[in-house]
Amino acid sequence: MEKAKISAIQLFVMMFMFELGSALVVSYGITAKKDAWLAILLAMCGGVVLFFIYYTLFRQYPNLPLTGYARKIFGKYVGWIIGLLYVLFFLYDAARDLRDFGDLLLASTMPETPLLSINILLVLAICYVLYLGIEVLARTAEVFFVILLFIGFTGNLFVYFSGNIDFKNLQPFLENGWKPILTTAFPLLTFFPFGELIAFTMLLPYLNLHKSAKKVGLFAVISSGLSLGYNTSLNIAVLSVGEVERSTFPLLSTIGKVNLMEFLQRLDALVVFTLLILMFFKIAILFYGAVIGIVDLFNLKNHQQIVLPAGIILIFLSMAIASNFAEHIEEGQKTAQYFFFPPIMVIIPFLMLLVSMIRIRNGLKHKAN
Repeated sequence: MEKAKISAIQLFVMMFMFELGSALVVSYGITAKKDAWLAILLAMCGGVVLFFIYYTLFRQYPNLPLTGYARKIFGKYVGWIIGLLYVLFFLYDAARDLRDFGDLLLASTMPETPLLSINILLVLAICYVLYLGIEVLARTAEVFFVILLFIGFTGNLFVYFSGNIDFKNLQPFLENGWKPILTTAFPLLTFFPFGELIAFTMLLPYLNLHKSAKKVGLFAVISSGLSLGYNTSLNIAVLSVGEVERSTFPLLSTIGKVNLMEFLQRLDALVVFTLLILMFFKIAILFYGAVIGIVDLFNLKNHQQIVLPAGIILIFLSMAIASNFAEHIEEGQKTAQYFFFPPIMVIIPFLMLLVSMIRIRNGLKHKAN
């Protein structure tokens, strides 16, 4: 690990933008129909539970990343394999998000641009920032967070003033009962994006005040969950449930309906720029988790020597992950959500916590005797 420190505010900013990520622009939670906002809030509660698991592990091993305390808990060899599994997952998840970003740009503003060139440019920018270190990434996040707030506030004002909002599109409440809400919230929305906070187990040791991690993490999960619930409700109120279901990127359609005095139109660039900011930091954090994991597992001197080679692997994965966007989405909704995410985000962390607590308890008993 590099010798660096980040503040509580910087950690919150990175967590908040990480959680929003691509969930802000896709049809997030729409399988619950008009009650998608309620499914998101329930998933947020599940995200709080997952964060407490990650936080408890961090409190027991405050100076180690996940790849480090996995070896402490499960032993040198089993822990090393588990650490490698997380490195591969961080790379895979970063590649999926990179593909999301590239396909959105192709669909919205750059239909003639090769996907590979978009991915290469973004990864090069990420590699440059990460080469400079986590502190540079954290300070950059603070600056872009202010820009993001301004864009979000301005975009919402435009949508409200345009008069396209119809709150009747959100009625009636619980039209289809609780079943679609619960099946949408658990596990689909809980894992994406709240379970992806597992990536911050690689960053929490950099926090300058370890005792503030719990407050920062809870505030980030709750604020991002409320933001996603509000965003989905706004999309439904403007477009209706049917149109949101049919739309690949409903936020683009929502902002595209803005027409003020026949002058302010075609504000799609606001959404694209928002996604650029969010996806840059989400991919960077996942990628950094993979890089730091490699450094820790292979006892390398520093992370700078492998940033570019790992970036090349990331680009290759983003292109090979699926032949088209439809296949990419289907893989994410089925294979990843139900086969990859449960063991990575729930089962293994819970087992680590359980074994760690048993060892600590036995150690205390041994001392007492």
